[in-house]
Amino acid sequence: MGSVIPLKKSASSAYLELKHLLGNKLEKVEALIQSKLKSEVNLIQIMTDHHLKSGGKRLRALLTLGSAKLCGYNLGDRDLNFAACVELIHSATLLHDDVIDESKIRRGTKTTNSIWGNQSSILAGDYLLSRCFEIMVDDGDLEILKLLSSTSAKIAQGEVLQLQHKGEADLLEDTYIDIINLKTASLFSAATKTGSCLAGSSIKEKKALESYGKNLGLAFQIADDALDYFGKDKFFGKVIGKDFFEGKVTLPLIIVFQKGNDEERIFLKDILKKEKRNEDDFSETQALIYKYKAIEASMKRAEYFVNVSYDSLGIFPNSLDKKILQNLTSFSLNRSF
Repeated sequence: MGSVIPLKKSASSAYLELKHLLGNKLEKVEALIQSKLKSEVNLIQIMTDHHLKSGGKRLRALLTLGSAKLCGYNLGDRDLNFAACVELIHSATLLHDDVIDESKIRRGTKTTNSIWGNQSSILAGDYLLSRCFEIMVDDGDLEILKLLSSTSAKIAQGEVLQLQHKGEADLLEDTYIDIINLKTASLFSAATKTGSCLAGSSIKEKKALESYGKNLGLAFQIADDALDYFGKDKFFGKVIGKDFFEGKVTLPLIIVFQKGNDEERIFLKDILKKEKRNEDDFSETQALIYKYKAIEASMKRAEYFVNVSYDSLGIFPNSLDKKILQNLTSFSLNRSF
């Protein structure tokens, strides 16, 4: 069935280098999140504990901490607070996503909604967002409050835009980029820009880190969508074909529709109109993706955003912090978890 760009040790090591660079800060962020999510309502406590224990890279929190360090922030623990905020926003969106997508498994663990139902899961997500905004208000930084508030709105808009175009085989690539920019890249961008805001950086530095995060997020999501067709479950951490079975049109399908003949386009339109798609539909679609090298083309597109992300940090003086953040861009293409 062809091959995906091979997973590289350097990609995972870049992620681990960032964790090592930040020492035990991520552990402190985890402890802060747990303390903020304590609730006298027993079910909320159980649900949030279950969701947080399902794992995750905490990449957005690390980006907040790493960006703050790059910009020279060293005044107290505000970086921990906002790293926790970014992670709470992300966790809340995952809870809501699982309800929208009717997901049963995330990271190899039963989803919250599959155990306690959709209503409780939506409210648990709202609870996470509420705690996040409490942290932001307590800090009192209006610039960051505005940034993260607007980002939460962007994520919601991205979800609605994706639902609006669900099952559209002829989805434009520009629309797809708009969707993933809102759903994914906006929070990456907010995480990195928040770090620069904490350090009181110049407008130029803020814009540089904003660009770094945005383009890293775009590359991350494109690679994620491509791996949905040919990734390996044990490395990838999610069910392969999930997007396809949910009727989501991502870049590999867009490329096939662009390059396919009339018969193949009709095939894609028909299967995406179906209420449910089966394994045969998936296998035939994989064959088309292989035929038109749609995975390679998707990864090439992601590579463009990786390069833009890498170059965005060019304005900063050379340092270990900068090198590790630049090396992290390869993680979006070659990650193994």
